[in-house]
Amino acid sequence: MKRICVYCGASSGARPEYLEAARAFGAALGRRGLGLVYGGASIGLMGALADAALDAGAEVIGVLPRSLQSREIGHRGLTELRIVDSLHERKAQMAELADAFAALPGGLGTLDELFETATWGYIGLHRKKWGLLDVSGYWQPLLRALDAMTAEGFVNPAIRARFEVAAEAEALLDRLLS
Repeated sequence: MKRICVYCGASSGARPEYLEAARAFGAALGRRGLGLVYGGASIGLMGALADAALDAGAEVIGVLPRSLQSREIGHRGLTELRIVDSLHERKAQMAELADAFAALPGGLGTLDELFETATWGYIGLHRKKWGLLDVSGYWQPLLRALDAMTAEGFVNPAIRARFEVAAEAEALLDRLLS
């Protein structure tokens, strides 16, 4: 495994532990010799993640849509910052560059990217793992919703079982790498 694609918020969220977790995840990538692929922003969890990964010696590739350059403030210190024309192109490039996917706390964009990745896995477009860094129980409501959707017959149990979940960066990376 060479690179992990991480989806997370371009804001810092309401709790300081979200920023701490983003930094820990970036540092863990660097310590393990893994590269980071992410959304390219210099702000919020995205910026903290990228800065920590860079500080730990990781290759960091950002993929940022042209339309978000001013809103997300593209990170200028990356190994590579790719500017693309659309969100669709962003997601496709991020998926192509990565060997696995992780979601840290985030909002609608994070959910969009996570579920598109999971859907692509479900329909056989990739066999890559994906996981959730469950900082302070952030993903528990989503996991309960997925369990309900599975129980109601709308999510295949095998796909639900593919959601790797851990509360700590190292533990999630262990699961994604196994």
